[in-house]
Amino acid sequence: MKAGWQTVTVGELGRVFNGNSISEAEKKANFEGLEEGVPYIGTKNVSFDHEIEYETGVKIPGEKQGGFKLAPANTVFICAEGGSAGRKIAHTDREVFFGNKLYAISPTHFNSSRFVFYYCLSDDFAKQFKSAMAGLIGGVSMNKFKELNITLPPLSEQQRIVAILDEVFDGIATAKANTEKNLQNARALFESHLQSVFTQRGEGWMEKALGDVCEFENGDRGKNYPNRNEYVESGIPWINTGHIQPDGTLSTDEMNFITQKKFDSLRSGKIQPGDLVYCLRGATLGKTALVAPLTEGAVASSLVIVRPSAILDSRFLYFFLTSPHGQGLIRGFENGAAQPNLGARSVAKYPISFPTAKEQKGIADRLMVFREETQRLESLYQRKLAALAELKKSLLHQAFSGML
Repeated sequence: MKAGWQTVTVGELGRVFNGNSISEAEKKANFEGLEEGVPYIGTKNVSFDHEIEYETGVKIPGEKQGGFKLAPANTVFICAEGGSAGRKIAHTDREVFFGNKLYAISPTHFNSSRFVFYYCLSDDFAKQFKSAMAGLIGGVSMNKFKELNITLPPLSEQQRIVAILDEVFDGIATAKANTEKNLQNARALFESHLQSVFTQRGEGWMEKALGDVCEFENGDRGKNYPNRNEYVESGIPWINTGHIQPDGTLSTDEMNFITQKKFDSLRSGKIQPGDLVYCLRGATLGKTALVAPLTEGAVASSLVIVRPSAILDSRFLYFFLTSPHGQGLIRGFENGAAQPNLGARSVAKYPISFPTAKEQKGIADRLMVFREETQRLESLYQRKLAALAELKKSLLHQAFSGML
């Protein structure tokens, strides 16, 4: 440890406390839509980017503040339990009331709250927090939280380090926002082009119901349906929705397999070259993939095989089904339930417009090139975002190792 630095517990930093829970009924009856009062925030109002949404529509008016714990400006918040425990961390710029799943650290004037905030973002603190977690939903008790360690230099050094981190992190935040915007624009440009292909059809295009130009084959949902305990290390691919990748391919790395005997026992749902698979249910409704390069395999009950006829190019059909236009057709046919689903007969009713087979191939070739360029840009931007995240980690490590 660098000379002059000391290790203290979180509990020794100052006041450490959690907030008050408010039921949804009580919020609606007493605290929503008020003009006057102090904002009330919960875990959902703290982002993983360490920003706080203050304008939540919930305020605690003066006459009712007595039963609530107030966090002053320059308080550090950390989510205490659940999936975002130890990951949602923020620093307040105003006083707020807050929920009981947030822990607040309000340091004494001998320590910089901003320094404490940055320390809570460090890998060292994250490891300590993770080690202290317990329970089914995952959380850290207040007592355990107060026992976590933090290394502090003198106040003047804390302030110097904070000034450097604030300036650099502002620059990183700007670069991150610009990169995310570029990533969004790249995706939007491809989606826009894809939409125009299937909504601004050319001269000579014909329109048919999908069922007129494709066959649909459901998987075998009977007694021979494979169970997990029948999966084998290698054999015939057993394809489910989870194997469909964002680029419309099937993941062979994560593929499940069944024996030839089990495959032979299935009465339907066996793929052929040129087929597509289409998800019929759940959150991934409409997810689509080309089966190539697979030439043999069977599909799970969540998928239907779409087999285009000779007049329809498989790749053209793939781009149609995954286009904003094709995905929009789902809303006209799905059942609207909490767990939405489609039947193959509904998908067969989708109207599709298409040109000659030669034109379809040309369109599909051009879309493949466009998509590859989009994916190249996305990969570039994702790598830049990863590099910015690593830079933040490196700077925090240097700061709290006394090397900044």
